[in-house]
Amino acid sequence: MKNKLIIAAGTGFLGNVLIQHFKNKFEEIVILTRGKSEIKNQIKYVNWNAKSFSGWEKELEKADVVINLAGKSVDCRYNEKNKAEILASRIDSTKILNEAILQCENPPKHFINSSTATIYRHSEDKEMDEYTGEIGNDFSMNVAKSWEKTFFVVETPNTLKTAIRTSIVLGKNGGAFVPLKKLTQFGLGGKNGNGKQFISWIHEKDFARAIEFIIEKELSGSINVVSPKPIRNEEFMKKLQKAIGIPFGLLISKSMLEIGAKFIKTETELVLKSRNVIPKRLTENGFEFEYADLDKTFKNLLS
Repeated sequence: MKNKLIIAAGTGFLGNVLIQHFKNKFEEIVILTRGKSEIKNQIKYVNWNAKSFSGWEKELEKADVVINLAGKSVDCRYNEKNKAEILASRIDSTKILNEAILQCENPPKHFINSSTATIYRHSEDKEMDEYTGEIGNDFSMNVAKSWEKTFFVVETPNTLKTAIRTSIVLGKNGGAFVPLKKLTQFGLGGKNGNGKQFISWIHEKDFARAIEFIIEKELSGSINVVSPKPIRNEEFMKKLQKAIGIPFGLLISKSMLEIGAKFIKTETELVLKSRNVIPKRLTENGFEFEYADLDKTFKNLLS
């Protein structure tokens, strides 16, 4: 059992996934939150604002691992205000954690920072790994590039650093799976657009297991935390229909998606961009996925 795990912005879906996975593997888990400081269910919650010191930074002393999940949700309209907040929430939290680590007398052994598989270009023709993946130039990709640059530009001599490029994490109680299930149950689970775009995904359990593997193997640099088999949107939705027992799904055209996205205040990029990403560094280091198969994943999540 390790000593201490810090999860910054750990009160959301992924934070809870990690808490459940690591609660018996660390003597102490500390969550940095914008909420009140308290101890609940043997977890210590400490208030922070994700951009300046206020006492929370003392928690990093002698920590084994710091995991930063902070960042405004991209499930919003990309107007200038939201775009500025999306970027700032990632840059500010990453920057202040770097500064806090440098001030520690006994700094954390490992700093794991969120990133995104959206850093790679839209690809229907090539699988993107960490070595030959092609990074493009648009708002989302530029946010990802700035995020990782902010993370890695600061040298932390006594702290290992890893950026995790995640995509869709499928979980029973959160993430993308819950709304996708509801849409499919209402007969709206057909392909999105032409359906040819790839989806990179990972089961919540494998997400947590991959983080533990990165810690145990002391892997640094940028790592794709996705399942080994990206799948086209049309096939993904057909498998979900079959798993739920719905015989049909309304096809949603690009124009319909654009109208719907404005109505529910989100962006079509979230479903139309082809994220054709594979976890080469995980697999070449020996990581074995428990849920590499999407049918098995849906069966588990619906059980």
